[in-house]
Amino acid sequence: MENQRKVIALGFFDGVHMGHGALLRTVAERAKALDAAPCAFTFDRSPAAALTGKAVPLLSGVGDRERLMHELYGIREVIVAPFDVMRQMDWQDFVVQYLQKELGVVHVVAGHDFHFGYKGEGNPQRLTEKCRELGIGCDIIPKVEINGFTVSSTYIRTLVQEGKMERARWFLGHPHTLSGPVVHGSELGRTLGTPTANLLVPEGVIAPGFGVYATRVRLSDGEHFAVTNVGVRPTVNTDRNAVTVEPWILDYHGDLYGQEIRVEFYARLRPERKFPSVQALRDAILENARQTRDYFAKLPR
Repeated sequence: MENQRKVIALGFFDGVHMGHGALLRTVAERAKALDAAPCAFTFDRSPAAALTGKAVPLLSGVGDRERLMHELYGIREVIVAPFDVMRQMDWQDFVVQYLQKELGVVHVVAGHDFHFGYKGEGNPQRLTEKCRELGIGCDIIPKVEINGFTVSSTYIRTLVQEGKMERARWFLGHPHTLSGPVVHGSELGRTLGTPTANLLVPEGVIAPGFGVYATRVRLSDGEHFAVTNVGVRPTVNTDRNAVTVEPWILDYHGDLYGQEIRVEFYARLRPERKFPSVQALRDAILENARQTRDYFAKLPR
């Protein structure tokens, strides 16, 4: 695709929320009209973290961003650029040398607050003017609001960390997702009759607020409902710093160790709590399984 004409959305796209969707839908429309490839440009790490020197927990890793853009908006190629290199580039060189000459862009789409290049000197106004000068199409998308709330990754991170998954899904336009390999755990779930898959959360990606969730797990053989615990398992675990994400995949029997799985969070069923006994914990998990089945049975498809 290197030599094909491209329409490119510019941004970081953490979470690929409804605001990003406004850019990506425009890219798809422009690409179809121009007989070009719909693409997106993103960075390998958070610009905010790089510029402030402070950790910024993310909603999604690069792989999930790519997959969401492809599945939801038909983006054919996601260009992942090293932020540390791009931040040193003159903003005009970014447009002329990189976007136009190297990538073959014929149209760009950016958000109202997109800044780029050395010291962030590139902005939507300069991008628009430079594209006009070069004969490149350019759309600047205004902020997106839902019921008076600006759709932003920062706001959605807060919702996820508070376990407010249904509201987060409203602003994301899709369930909050964690993907990663299944690793070995304590296997306590097997002794309870509720075997879990232990998910390794990608580095730098936030885990949802502690609690038990109604989730959907995507495996190679399709979708499955699951009861997923996020937290430190206070009933059985003495290490309160070891955060785990453990889906019990309902009606599934098989070995998932080493496989990549995707967990989609729909609703928090209860906060994480310490139970007086392992049997009480098992009873609660079985009740959560019933609640999960009921939840998805009533959820519009």
